[in-house]
Amino acid sequence: MNQDILQRLTETLKARKQASPESSYVAKLFNKGEDAILKKIGEEATEVILASKGGDKTHLVYETADLWFHCMVLLAKHGLNADDVLNELARREGLSGIAEKESRKE
Repeated sequence: MNQDILQRLTETLKARKQASPESSYVAKLFNKGEDAILKKIGEEATEVILASKGGDKTHLVYETADLWFHCMVLLAKHGLNADDVLNELARREGLSGIAEKESRKE
């Protein structure tokens, strides 16, 4: 059931690309461009760090949800979605982090 939310959110983000910036926060972000989306990701990442340092688990989950959401907006901006990230995580499953990092060196 929770995995369904990623699909529903992907569909919503796709639809918001065509929406009016006056009617949708996501449409407004798309309209402002990638720099605005990246700025939001930076802000949300900082808020995740502060929530973690504060030790409030509920607040940490809330801020992490904001960060993931804005990362999904960025993915949608590039024609990607959560499945692309999940497929990459699946590809890495069972790999040593050190070995995976080494495989990216050229």
